[in-house]
Amino acid sequence: MDDYRWLIGDEAVPWLALAADESVSLVARASRLRKQLSAARAGLVLEQVELRRRAVEKFPQAARMFFTRKGLEQATDSWVADYKAARFPAGEALVDLCCGIGGDLLALALRGPIVGVDRDPVVALLAEANLRALGRLAPGTTAAVRAEDVSELAGAEFTAWHIDPDRRPAGHRTTRVEFHDPDPAVIARWLLRCPDAALKLAPAAELPDSWGRAAEAEWIGRDRQCRQLVAWFGRLARYPGRRCATVLGRNPGGTGVSARTVVEADGSAPPLSSGLGRYVLEPDPAVLAAGLSGVLAAEHGLAALVPGGGYLTADRPVVGDPALSCFEVLESLPLDLKRLRQLLAARDIGTLEIKKRGVAEDPQLLRRRLGLRGSQSAVLVIAPLGSSVTAMICVRMKDER
Repeated sequence: MDDYRWLIGDEAVPWLALAADESVSLVARASRLRKQLSAARAGLVLEQVELRRRAVEKFPQAARMFFTRKGLEQATDSWVADYKAARFPAGEALVDLCCGIGGDLLALALRGPIVGVDRDPVVALLAEANLRALGRLAPGTTAAVRAEDVSELAGAEFTAWHIDPDRRPAGHRTTRVEFHDPDPAVIARWLLRCPDAALKLAPAAELPDSWGRAAEAEWIGRDRQCRQLVAWFGRLARYPGRRCATVLGRNPGGTGVSARTVVEADGSAPPLSSGLGRYVLEPDPAVLAAGLSGVLAAEHGLAALVPGGGYLTADRPVVGDPALSCFEVLESLPLDLKRLRQLLAARDIGTLEIKKRGVAEDPQLLRRRLGLRGSQSAVLVIAPLGSSVTAMICVRMKDER
């Protein structure tokens, strides 16, 4: 702990700056650190600089933050965290349980008084340092982080709570909620004490039946990845007992985050297409994870290429909906490597994005076997269609985000 306290203090600032200075070779930086610091502190500094570089994809202010490898991997990125925090009541006392290095904690601190709790004292120390470094506090409110076991806490200190249960309590990742720590029994006791809650889970997690009836299950996506599943309870649930998918994007001009939400409706299965239309459409991964392709199909008049709705099709384009990617089909053929190579060469295709569903093809291996050499780009969509696997050479329709 002493080395971590040193790391977040003023004494480590010049060493972190030195380690981040790319005008000096990494060998020279590492050599100087190891000559003037202990091996443990030199290692922490070098690791921290590496983690800060990796963290930029999740945190724009990563250069001022502190991470552990596991903490960075598991942290909610700042865009998703800000979106989630907006659901919490402003000005009320909140708590973030199993807060990690503070991805959600930093956003919740802008809503009102906040307490973060994590049983790992190192992680709790770094979370508090991140709060201080970014000054993420609502005016006139307080924030603190405690190194405690969340199952030991009383429930009368706050009016709403967020939790990110440990998915690796036995050392390996699991999506089975009954094996998370805290387990559903502990969480159920917390819900009795304070029913306004948000539970962060893996996208593939299955909610217990009792949760599914009471909670809104929301799959959240950003940059064409499904980032997490959140079970919302009490006042925080907009659609209790229903599934939702929200796709986050950046507003024009780069200010703020836009949110497109698809909500479960009756008759959600999309109709099956009788054939391939001029356009193929792919729902966002969050929509697919939530099983809500049928809602988009009904909204836009689309049909499913195959049962399950992984790809949709239509004879007119759908652009401007962040929940859908739209591709115009230029050519389609039964998957045949020789013919496909000839068609791509004839179209001067050298850059190929390969998308597939329901087939075993390895995109990287297929790309090498196609021997692409052209100057143009395209998208190859591979999916079972009828009795054969079909390859569709497409172009991505712009203005979709």
